[in-house]
Amino acid sequence: MEHILTALIPIFLLILTGFSFKKIDFPSTDFWKNADKLTYFILMPALLIFKLSTANLNNLEAFDFVVTGLLGIFAILVISIIINIKMKSSGAAFSSVVQGAIRFNTYVFLGLVSAILGDEGIALAALLITFAIPIINIICITVFAFYVNDTKATFIGMIKSIIKNPLIVACLIGGGINYFDFYMPIVAVKFLEILSATALPLGLLSIGFALDLNSVKEAKLELIISSALKLILMPLVMFFIGKLFSLDSSLMTILVIFAAMPTASSSFILARQLGGDTNLMASIITFETLFSLFTVSFILGFLQYLN
Repeated sequence: MEHILTALIPIFLLILTGFSFKKIDFPSTDFWKNADKLTYFILMPALLIFKLSTANLNNLEAFDFVVTGLLGIFAILVISIIINIKMKSSGAAFSSVVQGAIRFNTYVFLGLVSAILGDEGIALAALLITFAIPIINIICITVFAFYVNDTKATFIGMIKSIIKNPLIVACLIGGGINYFDFYMPIVAVKFLEILSATALPLGLLSIGFALDLNSVKEAKLELIISSALKLILMPLVMFFIGKLFSLDSSLMTILVIFAAMPTASSSFILARQLGGDTNLMASIITFETLFSLFTVSFILGFLQYLN
């Protein structure tokens, strides 16, 4: 448990540091908007290409690993729909519940996996998100299409957003280099290594700067349901599915971390663009980010105990 806390606490201290920067507006709001773009389009793709292209992925039960992750996502989606049949939330609110229940924060995920499992863990995590990000985007866009009347989502737009996603493109490039055993000059490898070194710290600081504590004051029942699905139920569902596939402890740890992550900050952007409940979405993002420190600590401690 001490090892888990040693890995977790620095991650959340970086987020807290980012939040403290927000309180004093340091360096400026515009700086963090540009920092988000730099991290999303340059630094994080560089990290994924570097880790995937240089990783040893031999003898990996890749199919069972990825299928377990996707089944966990679909299981939580089905449970969310069943709960909503009983609750009868508005379409806008339900779209935010779904995003809060199945989306994940990539920066926190990769940062935590790196701290616990190192470079090999990041490579495996990158393999998982290569498939998870497109599937989650398709699910969320479909939910908006079915539940929000004034949605502007289109199938073509959804495909374009997936193809243009820099994280997916980076995973495909890094995975392709690894799979086809392309030679990368030492200079290129070192360049990617240096460039990617700031990706996770800067991304985590940006998360802290984006937190909005005032939004949590307007908490609704939907916030509690979405957060419980994401932070508690999804890790448990993922664990039991992983057991059915008899995955080894490292793969299981990555899947449980993936499942236990707070929802992505980008959920708010999608809610705003497609007519979701933006106030509820902001509350879910902040609430899950803050409370995931406690839930992830408990879940990983329990997983360590079982192993």
